[in-house]
Amino acid sequence: MNTTKMEYIKSNLESKKLLRTELLFTPVLILVPSIVSIFLINDWYVRGFMQGNAAFDGELMLGIIIFIGNMLFDIPFLRFLVKKRRVTE
Repeated sequence: MNTTKMEYIKSNLESKKLLRTELLFTPVLILVPSIVSIFLINDWYVRGFMQGNAAFDGELMLGIIIFIGNMLFDIPFLRFLVKKRRVTE
């Protein structure tokens, strides 16, 4: 084999390792911000909305910002992973 074929094989193996790492990291990347935002929204609902305390409105805003930011980032990331996985297989 010449050097270009060896470089292709080496880069292909590296991309598979990177893809595997990204796939293993994806649940953490999606679940942790979602859990935190749901906790903040629930805390606002229980302590702020139900008791009529406006001091917890910041938790609602923070929870919504985290949730929307997470969804805006995760949807394109998941689409990229699906396309990349199809290409490497």
